[in-house]
Amino acid sequence: MPPRPDRRSGRRLILLALVVLAVNLRPAAVSVGPVLAEVTTGLSMSHTLAGVLTSLPVVAFAGFGAAAPWSARRLGLHRTILVALLVVTLGLAGRSWVSGPYEFLALTMLALAGMATANVLLPSLVKLHFPERIGTVTALYTTALAIGLTCSLLLTVPIAESFGGWRVGLGVWALVALASAVPWLALAAHDRRVGRRPTGIALAAVARTRLGLAMAVFFGLQSLQAYSIFGWFAQLWRDNGFTPTQAGALVGIVAAVSIPLSLWIPGAAARRSDQRGVLLAVMSTYPMGYVGLMLAPHSLAVIWAVLVGIGACTFPLILSMIALRSRTPEGTAALSGFTQSAGYLLAAAGPFAVGATYDVSGGWTLPLGLLLALTVPQLLLGLYVARPGHIEDQLAHR
Repeated sequence: MPPRPDRRSGRRLILLALVVLAVNLRPAAVSVGPVLAEVTTGLSMSHTLAGVLTSLPVVAFAGFGAAAPWSARRLGLHRTILVALLVVTLGLAGRSWVSGPYEFLALTMLALAGMATANVLLPSLVKLHFPERIGTVTALYTTALAIGLTCSLLLTVPIAESFGGWRVGLGVWALVALASAVPWLALAAHDRRVGRRPTGIALAAVARTRLGLAMAVFFGLQSLQAYSIFGWFAQLWRDNGFTPTQAGALVGIVAAVSIPLSLWIPGAAARRSDQRGVLLAVMSTYPMGYVGLMLAPHSLAVIWAVLVGIGACTFPLILSMIALRSRTPEGTAALSGFTQSAGYLLAAAGPFAVGATYDVSGGWTLPLGLLLALTVPQLLLGLYVARPGHIEDQLAHR
């Protein structure tokens, strides 16, 4: 029996709300990078504070992401998302106006707090509203996320140059976030809570399972790779003879590769009870890209950017597996909260380690060797979490 028209329109609204939300889950974190030099100069920001600024995304993901399931249980899932988007809007708009570095850091953290909260709850929304179409819907929102990431990397500088400087380049993303909050106003009015059960699933309980720990470390290692790439590869290509604009475009290629693959990977993962084949296909490109960057960083730069971008698509894969490794929205929220909060704590070490090895060695062979070596434990853990299983089953046997 076909769904009633009112139900179809409701599901379309939810799908639209998910997509526009996903578009806003990266600009707060990555839009500063392309104009970092202008921001630090304009705010008289020291190199130490600039280093703090680049590390804020993973800190926010770890800290505020852990509180997201609790917020959803207390406030309601859709209301929490609406508040998160409004917080993102306030933080992004505010930081584009302030004149001091500390105010800029505080408002950036505010925007990242909202982003981190929504980031953790997205898999729960998919599980709640589209339990029979996890792969398809995850593909749509991870593609939207990749589009938001790519656009914020590629468009911030042109907007800044065309409309009066870095403040406009950063502030425009606040308008995007505000527009994205509109469909959530309707959803928040008829909220459904994730935590209807008398007792929810605590993050500490997930932390005591093998699956929870493996998911968190795998997520941390893939995020470590991603934030190291987006934080340092523009400098790598500049050191190898590319102009700043060309280097930024190469990083944009790394991000853009995930747009088509984000449409394929979640569906391919959802059609299988065992995702190890998909994992191997994606991760096999990391070693080729890193070794290629060691040997021919300039002449074949586009090829290596594409290969590294494919490897970084372990992100939509693990987002899919968060929903596939749980049976209920409560389990998805708990597994997502622990996986992302603990994982991002681990990921915070990546950009610092790459920077330290770059300073010590004076080149890129050692940093690339470090990232290459870290793909080994990432692959081994990925092969474990890609096997069939559910977090609720491991919790029941404790």
